[in-house]
Amino acid sequence: MNFSPISALSPLDGRYANRLAPLRPLVSELGYMHRRVQVEVAWFIALSDAGFAEFKPLSPGARKYLLGLVKNFSEADGLAIKEIEKTTNHDVKAVEYWLKSKFEDRPELVAAAEFVHFACTSEDINNTSHALQIKAARDQVILPALDGLISKLREMAQAYAAVPMLSRTHGQTASPTTVGKEVANVLMRLSAARDKIAAVKLMGKMNGAVGNFNAHLSAWPDFDWENFSRQVIETPEPMGLGLTFQPYSIQIEPHDYMAEFFDAVARTNTILVDWSRDVWGYVSLGYFKQRLKAGEIGSSTMPHKVNPIDFENAEGNLGLANAVLRHLSEKLPISRWQRDLTDSTVLRNIGVALGYAALAYHSLSVGLNKLELNEENLAADLDASWEVLAEPIQTVMRRFGVQGAYEKLKEVTRGKTVRAEDLHTLIRSLEIPPAEKDRLLAMTPGSYVGMAAELARRA
Repeated sequence: MNFSPISALSPLDGRYANRLAPLRPLVSELGYMHRRVQVEVAWFIALSDAGFAEFKPLSPGARKYLLGLVKNFSEADGLAIKEIEKTTNHDVKAVEYWLKSKFEDRPELVAAAEFVHFACTSEDINNTSHALQIKAARDQVILPALDGLISKLREMAQAYAAVPMLSRTHGQTASPTTVGKEVANVLMRLSAARDKIAAVKLMGKMNGAVGNFNAHLSAWPDFDWENFSRQVIETPEPMGLGLTFQPYSIQIEPHDYMAEFFDAVARTNTILVDWSRDVWGYVSLGYFKQRLKAGEIGSSTMPHKVNPIDFENAEGNLGLANAVLRHLSEKLPISRWQRDLTDSTVLRNIGVALGYAALAYHSLSVGLNKLELNEENLAADLDASWEVLAEPIQTVMRRFGVQGAYEKLKEVTRGKTVRAEDLHTLIRSLEIPPAEKDRLLAMTPGSYVGMAAELARRA
């Protein structure tokens, strides 16, 4: 069978392939190869500047050529590396051999070819490559997608700040809020979670087979290899890697930062699962309508239906993302002794985890942009729920020392259909100041929203 989207094993590369086009070059195997080439080139150029008599500084032309190999890395280059790997049966060695093959007809580079991958273990290249992949995916796909959702939620919080809505604690009618305030709650949670993702320091180590610079010091015992490694890792791209130096490791970087990053994304996703379910419920209650798209069908047999599929798709894909993210965060920090290979195959699924997350963010964005507020339904729901005013009435009664305030309101409201006149009769009988009676009599479910509008606008 020839590969095509319809024959893809994963829907990320099949049904949803087009939606994930921005992520694919970053965290696919091709993206992994690209970052390996970047690390090898950065290390090679830095070695030429280290002051070793055996490796003179590269000429400007050679540097430009090498950086061009990184900048212009293509699918054809990736396939060429895969072809070499058929012989080496070692993916990092295949990258090394491919890079050396690009030195042909360039005597300056041919003469220095043995400094490609000098003193490196494969994990020096791999761990930094994974960090670069995560960095690119975070900065170019994940954070922009979350920023788009945050922007939309901020817009909704402001627009609907003063639109009253009946709350439903435990699924039962409760003190009113506003639509904007409920959106603002999510906005503030999501903004904080987004910042946690952005704040994770992406680590890299380049210290040899067991983390002690053994091979490095065997070649140049008096050279400050630790500082050299730090400079390569922390110098901004393209001359360095723009990561945070990890001074202590076994053969592999400990991956604790990865766990922190994956956990931060998973926590963000959990907030969005919560929001997806809430919006689904609001659509079901008729608080929101969904704009129709010409030609779309909601049900194969019920033509009236407009299903909240975007929020359902988001919830499902957020769950898939979190299942993989949590496995990554629990497994990756564990390695037997100085190294085992269980992390290697697991790390190849970073794109799967982030792919499902990005897919969910896209679905949420589409769904939110389809929503139209149904103020008529919101108002009708409030007008049918006068029992929610039992709270302010009994609170005012307590203020003025009316005995048994809670019990009196419970007798009037619990398990009953409460009408405005029932509450007004009670209010008029209360021994409280006339001005307070008038204030309570003027109150409606729609006006009893506390600071909701102010809090929504402030978010």
